[in-house]
Amino acid sequence: MSWQPVVEDLVAERGSRLVAYAAMLTSHDRDAEDLFQDALVKCFSRRRAVDNVGDAEGYVRRAMQTLVIDRARSRDVRRRAATRAFDREPDPADLEAGLDVRRALRELSPRERVCVVMRYFDDLTIAQIAERLGLAEGTIKRYLSDATKALAPHVGEDVEFDVGPERVDVLASKSRKRSGS
Repeated sequence: MSWQPVVEDLVAERGSRLVAYAAMLTSHDRDAEDLFQDALVKCFSRRRAVDNVGDAEGYVRRAMQTLVIDRARSRDVRRRAATRAFDREPDPADLEAGLDVRRALRELSPRERVCVVMRYFDDLTIAQIAERLGLAEGTIKRYLSDATKALAPHVGEDVEFDVGPERVDVLASKSRKRSGS
């Protein structure tokens, strides 16, 4: 099967969802569309053999994650992104809950942001995230832990990780009863 019809179907059927996913990774709508387009080019410029839209979506999501991390490695790109992210006045539309989450995600490093999005928006386990990013599970747990500490002031609660063998649940400490306390 040719890759072109699959890409066309991907953009038509899942393009808006993938742009929304990219917006969580980049924290900006204008950057999200660019990230989505760059991921499409990265995935399909080599005429990748893809049989269905689901596989194509997986390739594009992975490419977006990789692109976000790779771009952060460049100091010039990081400096320009920080200037755009932190020097602008908040838009009144940012008051909506979804944009509040994106504003909070903006405070995280790119690797922490990717881990948080993969964990809580893709609903992946720590092991799955570690495998996809090529990192140790302990590293993923550390990124998630650091991200939780950074996000706590934005969500207005003390947040802790309850680390189990397969998942990390975020619990508000006010509602969590500790044994032996």
